[in-house]
Amino acid sequence: QVSLVESGGGLVQAGGSLGVSCAASGFTFSRYTMAWFRQAPGKEREFVARISRSGIITYYADSVKGRFTISRENAKNTAYLQMNSLKVEDTAVYYCAASPQPATVASTSPREYDYWGQGTQVTVSS
Repeated sequence: QVSLVESGGGLVQAGGSLGVSCAASGFTFSRYTMAWFRQAPGKEREFVARISRSGIITYYADSVKGRFTISRENAKNTAYLQMNSLKVEDTAVYYCAASPQPATVASTSPREYDYWGQGTQVTVSS
């Protein structure tokens, strides 16, 4: 049974940092591109970052580039998103997702990701 479980969300002040994790099970984690998406109230789910199977290649949305870092530990079946210099507009539910496509092929569209977590709330206060 496939499972992605996010953890680590919470409340942080603007300018602060927060890390979220995604624990995977039920599939061969190292064979999947991992990604983070987020969805704010009343808005569509948007791509944040993705990382290749090996962890070497990463892609970021322009809105988070230079502030967020995606990483993974295949031995632990876990993906991470470290968020620094947080802004109020980063407030959203953050989801991890898995795609069988290589990171160089997987797009920013949620439709290309097969597995999803339940999400974790990140709230940035001013």
